[in-house]
Amino acid sequence: MTQENEKVALLDLDGSLADYDGAMHAAMQKLLSPGEVLPSNLYTEGHHPWLENRMNLIKAQPGFWRDLPAIPLGFTVLHWLVDHEYSCNVLTKGPKHTHSAWTEKMQWSARHLPGVPVTITQDKGLVYGKVLYDDYPPYIKRWLLWRPRGKVIMRDTVHNQGFEHPQVLRVFDGADVVVTRHKLDGFLLGAEK
Repeated sequence: MTQENEKVALLDLDGSLADYDGAMHAAMQKLLSPGEVLPSNLYTEGHHPWLENRMNLIKAQPGFWRDLPAIPLGFTVLHWLVDHEYSCNVLTKGPKHTHSAWTEKMQWSARHLPGVPVTITQDKGLVYGKVLYDDYPPYIKRWLLWRPRGKVIMRDTVHNQGFEHPQVLRVFDGADVVVTRHKLDGFLLGAEK
């Protein structure tokens, strides 16, 4: 990234570029008791402590973060941003209790996004950018709090259903790329002013 370029785009890893949700669901399926059903939304408020404990166990396993599969839509968004001459940077939250994830997120980025700068933070709202690509509403809200003209591209997922904001453009896996690209082009023009 050059310092002269003010067109900075921040790209989230987990759930946006890296398939955290798919990997977590697959790992959780292996830990189910007979007859037990896994909730479709692991982020549901008020879920049982045993569910959180299993998720923490999985996240602490060596290689979990490093080996997450890539999400094709995330890389499509990355290429669109590069086409709009944005300087792209990874912006990911470092888990408080899984310090190995910080290293593995760097390893994932080095493997899939060589040369792209990475910022690992506890508070995404503190990091400058004109555009944020993220899937998690609490992080989006925090970032927008300090970016009244910022734009967010949000990957549509089960855990962000119902979240709407005038500065957020929702993008869909498997959607018509031409239509989505047209919407994104117009959306990004507002961020470039």
